[in-house]
Amino acid sequence: MKILLLGKNGQVGWELQRSLQPLGEVVALDRQLDGKKQWSGDVANFAAITTVIEQFQPDVVVNATAYTAVDKAESESTQANLINHLAVKHLAEQCKAIDALLIHYSTDYVFGGQGAAAWHEDDSTAPINIYGQTKRDGEIALEQSGAKFINFRTSWVYAARGHNFIKTMLKLAQSKDELSVIDDQIGAPTGAALIADITAQAIAAYVPHEAAQQHKLHGHYHLVASGETSWFAYAQYIFAIARAKGLDLQIKKLHPIVTTAYPTPAKRPLNSRLNTDKLQCNFKLHLPHWTSGVEHVLGEIIL
Repeated sequence: MKILLLGKNGQVGWELQRSLQPLGEVVALDRQLDGKKQWSGDVANFAAITTVIEQFQPDVVVNATAYTAVDKAESESTQANLINHLAVKHLAEQCKAIDALLIHYSTDYVFGGQGAAAWHEDDSTAPINIYGQTKRDGEIALEQSGAKFINFRTSWVYAARGHNFIKTMLKLAQSKDELSVIDDQIGAPTGAALIADITAQAIAAYVPHEAAQQHKLHGHYHLVASGETSWFAYAQYIFAIARAKGLDLQIKKLHPIVTTAYPTPAKRPLNSRLNTDKLQCNFKLHLPHWTSGVEHVLGEIIL
């Protein structure tokens, strides 16, 4: 099996470089030219991507690239749309042309963010910010392309690598006595390693099937760790584990606040819960509780 990985240096892409290796020949690219084959994985460069796919002829394309700057997207809508929508449309067209499977990643931000029930894959979408709209437009492009695709919606992604909530909280907690953290947004912190491992498991389960059975596996899936929490409770857990691992924190008080007390350029969903029954049933997978992944990554960060 030949796998093309795009976005190899992002949080999820970095972990995918590891998890995909046992499945076959993996070519992992980012925006820079590959030293050997002179291939570029810049999804905004449609000609370059077409060249890579035509020359490599992958069986599976895993697209781990995305424009994820939620607040900046409000003023950079053209760039967000290019990466999250138009580039995905182009990838889908190229994958359809060679009958390759396209693995893509999306977000709970495609939903409206209201209520308290976990979102199902077929619930009505209603993005409340530009980032969410561009991600939903990318999904629509997948749906309309006729390509074989599996789209994993996830949320609250973190890793030992890159910028994320865990690393931000640890940095602030080592320099500040008090912090205020939002307590009315609910979701499930989900590790990049878990996303990468589930992706590899899903591909391994998908490939041996006949075409008719593969067709039944195409579509949208929700991929988050089990359980739920608020950003406030998440921060509490981070600090408790960090201290248990011997990290000296200056933070003495943590204050819960509501979303309206912390205005941002882009509106945030209050309900980021995602129902994962479809993923667990179709691929016969188990999703661990969010705390286990967070504790593991804290162990990597705190050396």
